[in-house]
Amino acid sequence: MGSRLLKRSASKASSSRADGAHLPSKEEILRYITENPDRSGKRELARAFNIKGEHRLWLKEMLAELKSEGAIKPRGKKNVRAGHLPPVVVLDIFSRDAEGGLIARPAEEDEEFDGPVPLVSIRVQKGARLVPGVGDRVLARVHLNDADTGPAYVGRVMKIFEKRRKAVLGVLREMRDGTLRIEPVERRQPELIVDTEFANGAKSGDLVEVLPLKSGRYGLPKAKVLEVIGSLSSEKAVSMIAIHAHEIPHIFPADVLAEAEEAEPVTRPSGWREDWRDIPLVTIDPPDAKDHDDAVFAEPDPDQEKNPGGVIVTVAIADVAYYVRSGSALDREALKRGNSVYFPDRVVPMLPERISNDLCSLREGQNRPALAVRMRFSADGRKLSHSFHRVLMRSAARLSYNEAQEAIDGKPNDRTGPLLDTVLKPLWDAYEVLKRGRDQREPLDLDLPERKIILKPDGTVDRVFVPPRLDAHKLIEEFMIQANVSAAETLEAARQPFIYRVHDEPSLAKLEALREFLASLGIPLTKGGALRPSQFNAILARVKGTEHEQLVNEVVLRTQSQAVYSTDNFGHFGLNLRRYAHFTSPIRRYADLIVHRALIKAKELGPYGLSRDDETRLEETAALISATERRAMAAERETIDRLVAEHLSSRTGDEFEARISGIAAAGIFVQLPDYGADGFIPVSSLGDDYYIFDEARHALVGQRSGRGYQLGSSVDVRLVEVTPLAGAMRFEMLSEPASLPGSSKSLLKAGRDAARARRGRKPERRGRRK
Repeated sequence: MGSRLLKRSASKASSSRADGAHLPSKEEILRYITENPDRSGKRELARAFNIKGEHRLWLKEMLAELKSEGAIKPRGKKNVRAGHLPPVVVLDIFSRDAEGGLIARPAEEDEEFDGPVPLVSIRVQKGARLVPGVGDRVLARVHLNDADTGPAYVGRVMKIFEKRRKAVLGVLREMRDGTLRIEPVERRQPELIVDTEFANGAKSGDLVEVLPLKSGRYGLPKAKVLEVIGSLSSEKAVSMIAIHAHEIPHIFPADVLAEAEEAEPVTRPSGWREDWRDIPLVTIDPPDAKDHDDAVFAEPDPDQEKNPGGVIVTVAIADVAYYVRSGSALDREALKRGNSVYFPDRVVPMLPERISNDLCSLREGQNRPALAVRMRFSADGRKLSHSFHRVLMRSAARLSYNEAQEAIDGKPNDRTGPLLDTVLKPLWDAYEVLKRGRDQREPLDLDLPERKIILKPDGTVDRVFVPPRLDAHKLIEEFMIQANVSAAETLEAARQPFIYRVHDEPSLAKLEALREFLASLGIPLTKGGALRPSQFNAILARVKGTEHEQLVNEVVLRTQSQAVYSTDNFGHFGLNLRRYAHFTSPIRRYADLIVHRALIKAKELGPYGLSRDDETRLEETAALISATERRAMAAERETIDRLVAEHLSSRTGDEFEARISGIAAAGIFVQLPDYGADGFIPVSSLGDDYYIFDEARHALVGQRSGRGYQLGSSVDVRLVEVTPLAGAMRFEMLSEPASLPGSSKSLLKAGRDAARARRGRKPERRGRRK
């Protein structure tokens, strides 16, 4: 973290001012921002350093210079130190210091840390209610350490997650000699031996959770079986590995289920709930969807004289806040889960089925409570106004994406035919209007198709395919985006605290790496200042249809920051929106439930709005649900890896067409497009050339030949080894190295210098000899 930052008075400065006072130096501004992350906006800095009048322009220019240098980055109206921990963060306690104090590190390593990940000293006061220990995952409020020694940060625990056991997952295998061994699911975990008396009823082939035991100096370590999760041959065993490995809550406690069963359906409107049952709202979802939390309707603006060509778009979302009330058992469990988790063979829902698939699912022809937004757009796609309503609705039809699209394309069926002129065509007409606004906004337009896995009845992979991207998908997506924007605008205007969905702009370090990469392809990228999504789109349009299209899409994607939840607004870069909040999926995301409660409170739409406790914990909640979202993404990705690895385990020795999906000094990561499977090719197996990692060009380049392999390239590979349990596959490269764009002179010199250093010789020197 560099030298220890010392506390100094904000009034002390280094530059003279006309009134005899001083302007702060860069170091003093950085020091203040670091020590006061909650009071780091331009106005607050001006107040802290007593900067007035014309000197405010000087401060603005100084902050712009610090941003261009990568020292700070904007977050809404605040400024934060690049690479520093946020005020509230999820930590893993992993050790103790010499005095017995607890030491923690961030549970999720921030992509912006160029050096070592900062450590946190956890302080626990005598008589504290929360007393964590080594191995715990905690939510903590952190600040810089004032002392000259010890970790860079000090933290105070706000919440302790469930105790992380030191147990590991594996499959019990009976060897020929009758001994029992554990084949671990994690690649780095060694095999374990289980004595018969510690098998706990497990049979060979069972997926088990085991606790490693203290072992002697020789032989494999031993373990005892804690829990039999199930047979590995069962159709849901693969997702169970991810559920247990990531400690995803998947069994609802009895009090939560009881509360869900006691909930009563809403059958009639009330004084604060409007009757919208005559509006033909329809749901459009995947054909296998079990819950339907959004419905849509559109019509021409009745006032065509004032708004010629304009439209009214209505989005109704299940009123989950009516059933999941703040502080209830349902609410506590929903926050603990944070979101639903989707596997190819199952869903781990955020809410029990009584709520998610029944009372809150907008079923066709049934009365359902909803929170709706009615939005008015001009003919060019600009949103002119919007209003929120708490309603009772009745879905006119449950449609699939394909069903709705086929009706618009001239192939209506018995269900969509009667709706074509009155419901579906007005929806598509409204989408054409909204699309004009989207085109003017120019959000980031990456072309990265998503693959879907279809399973057989026994839970094994049947096929992997890329679903077609229909206008029906885009219509629902754009309607939901506009509803989310309306929610954020309404709450911000009402000064109601809530949780934003934010996506920060790419860091300057990542932009510089992208600039070097594009230069190797002969594509210039403007220097200085932050880029807009439209500039990325121009780059993508330039390579569309060329051999570099997939490569550039991948690199641009890796340049982007990760979207998170935050109580501070710093916009959504990818969508090119100034304010954005998740509102449209409260059945499966806790963030949306918070936004619903905030809207109910801000617009006085009846009971069960955001409570005082909800508001005081918003910062904590944002950090928690950001962590559960990352947990879900990792579990879903690992499950797909294991399923596909098992599917291909009988095809070792076969040859495949692949695409290079990652480059590292250790080797090449490849993906099989037909399967969505990932594997690795060690650099040591690439041939007799010495390959050097060219980070700027995302390539491995042969030292002698100057030829190599680059991210995004298509290659032929042979499957050499599969470890289904770990989802790991090793390949052999069959394609010859190719000529790469850009100069390799400096790279090859670096490679020759490295080779000379290994032989104990000095690096070669260029220039004339004297």
